[in-house]
Amino acid sequence: MTSEETSGDALLEGLLSPRDPQAIRALAHPVRMALIELLAHRGTLTATQASEALGESPANCAFHLRTLAKYGFVEEAGGGRGRERPWRRTHVGVNLESLPGNPEYSAAVQALEDVALSLVLSRARAALAGRPAWPAQWQSRLGEFQTIIYLTPQEADELSDDLNSLLWRYQDRLDHPERRPEGVMPVEMVTLSYPLLHLPEVPGTDPAGPTGQS
Repeated sequence: MTSEETSGDALLEGLLSPRDPQAIRALAHPVRMALIELLAHRGTLTATQASEALGESPANCAFHLRTLAKYGFVEEAGGGRGRERPWRRTHVGVNLESLPGNPEYSAAVQALEDVALSLVLSRARAALAGRPAWPAQWQSRLGEFQTIIYLTPQEADELSDDLNSLLWRYQDRLDHPERRPEGVMPVEMVTLSYPLLHLPEVPGTDPAGPTGQS
């Protein structure tokens, strides 16, 4: 096993897989999601520091951090008292699987995905609209990219695995500022993939879909 594979396995082990709908709904809150992201960039954070970064009151940040801790998303990092206690994430990401027989879980996942997608797309629009203000060395290296490809279900699995392998290579720099080399910039990459079901029937496609049902 290569060092890259070992690193990837370690990171995958750090994924949380919550199955409690209440825990998933607790995460579906803009302030709590912002706290989770901020902890990924800072490593550790107190409620006072979070307040300064997010423009929320220290009491509100402390409440949301305690709520995240209640459901296992964050934990105390040790040291400090009250709102000066540092917190850290307990995970490198959240793994939400499909559980068809559990409608409450599915509804909670949908609520979380809606909040997350809204936040990400809003941030993407603002960042791309402000591209002229980016540092010069980044303007030609980053930006939007869109394409349409025809895939079989098996090829979609292979493509997903390839993309994950590339991105996991740098994932250990989250939560660990000391691992970031000089000159890094936090870069958000958003991958969206979905079947174009609105298109009229075209040659080479299966009108019955991957399940074989019409």
